[in-house]
Amino acid sequence: MRYRGLVIRPPSEAGSYILQVTYGCSHNACTFCPTYKGVRFSPRPLEEVEEDIAAASRLIPYTRRVFLADGNALCLPTEELERILRLLRQSFPRLERVGIYANGRDINGKPREELRRLAEMGLGIVYLGLESGDDEVLRRVRKRDTCEEMVQAVLKAKECGILTSVIVLLGLGGKEGSLRHARLSAEAVSRMNPHYLSALTLMVVPGTPLHAEWERGEFEMPDQRGLLEELREFISACRLEGCVFRTNHASNYLPLKGVLSRDRERLLNTIERAFQRPEMLRPEFMRAL
Repeated sequence: MRYRGLVIRPPSEAGSYILQVTYGCSHNACTFCPTYKGVRFSPRPLEEVEEDIAAASRLIPYTRRVFLADGNALCLPTEELERILRLLRQSFPRLERVGIYANGRDINGKPREELRRLAEMGLGIVYLGLESGDDEVLRRVRKRDTCEEMVQAVLKAKECGILTSVIVLLGLGGKEGSLRHARLSAEAVSRMNPHYLSALTLMVVPGTPLHAEWERGEFEMPDQRGLLEELREFISACRLEGCVFRTNHASNYLPLKGVLSRDRERLLNTIERAFQRPEMLRPEFMRAL
């Protein structure tokens, strides 16, 4: 298998075969994201994709899950995605699910019948970065989609039979806007009611526009306690049914997991203990993107 550049995937796809079908991200303008800087977005030639699938079918024939990279591969034309999904099903007899990153416009731009066909062909889960439910924050960090566009995209994917996993980014509202960011993000995900919800913690990476803002004093990150308060506010305000919630990403100080409609009090109690017992928190040197 061949890869170009930095290839990332969600934590839940750690055991999946990662198949690169695009290079980079079609938007690639978010001020906080260092992942694809310097990478010009382009679809990967289908001939190469097919060659990699053939090689993988020989090396790892019992593959059950595949993740399609890079940043928002769902932007590919539906016909190309169908061709890839068809070949994956033919090449891996035990295949159970294919996952993919997407932004709101990738989903909203596809007719429902196309999304349903992709679901029927094995596209089982889509990962979307809401990041914030505060449109002011989204504009500041140059996200392409508004909060409402993201809400409608998640609802549409669910309607078409695709599991949804949504990401919120703690700290993105800065110190001053921290609690507003938490509350509005909770309102947005409560409307979405995704199958899975993850909170990651912002890391201000040198070389990004956000880091330059931080250096100029135009952006102030909440401290460790402030991030815990933001997480507490977010969980307290969420109204979700059956949604699996995780903070198991390496960027987070406090790993949590539960079903929010069932485990809210347990999660909140864990946060309260962490205020008193800082040894529960991940050390700074162990945090990573």
